[in-house]
Amino acid sequence: MTAPPDDCLARNEWICGDYLTTRSQILADAVLQHLQLTFLAVLIALVVAVPLAVVARRWHWAAGPVLVVTTVLYTIPSLAMFSLLLPAYGLSASLVVAGLVLYSLTLLVRNILAGLRAVPEETRQAARGLGFGPVRLLLSVELPLALPAAMAGLRIATVSAVSLVTVGAIVGFGGLGNLIYAGMNTYFKAQVLTASVLCVVIAVLADVLLLGVQRLLTPWTRASRA
Repeated sequence: MTAPPDDCLARNEWICGDYLTTRSQILADAVLQHLQLTFLAVLIALVVAVPLAVVARRWHWAAGPVLVVTTVLYTIPSLAMFSLLLPAYGLSASLVVAGLVLYSLTLLVRNILAGLRAVPEETRQAARGLGFGPVRLLLSVELPLALPAAMAGLRIATVSAVSLVTVGAIVGFGGLGNLIYAGMNTYFKAQVLTASVLCVVIAVLADVLLLGVQRLLTPWTRASRA
């Protein structure tokens, strides 16, 4: 009988330390691409979502169209979304980022708008009585008070983006999704498991980090709970 190989890679085991040591640079590059795509997409989505939510709050007639459009975008399957964006962006990282931005808008716009709507009207009236104009009222009163709801949406959008980045593997820009996709095609167990676990770790760490930022930016919420 032939003795089983000593190398866990040769045995194609799910948990293999040799995979981590021999593919460390590949994993690092995939993690870096995953983080870059996620960060860029969420940042652009946030920049777009804040004005949309403010417009929807200021003019009630705009709230319906804004929410309907962003919701419809969220219902489009990821593969179909990339196909629709393909003529504009080609097979590039921009294609993945654009798709993630559109998906993140629904979560961000809804939560930011909910936070703005939750600001008490008497608070707005008091600020106006102190001479606050529309811009100062928005920046100094409304947006700070809307932060808890906005941050909740940002956390959900970020975790969702971490997951959806993997779909970008179909165009070669999926971060850890590239490794998962390649590992599934070759039934490379260690690669599939390691890349999948790293995706979960990134999502959890991002959520914890944003939760910490939220607590720092909204100290009054801790005081109210106490």
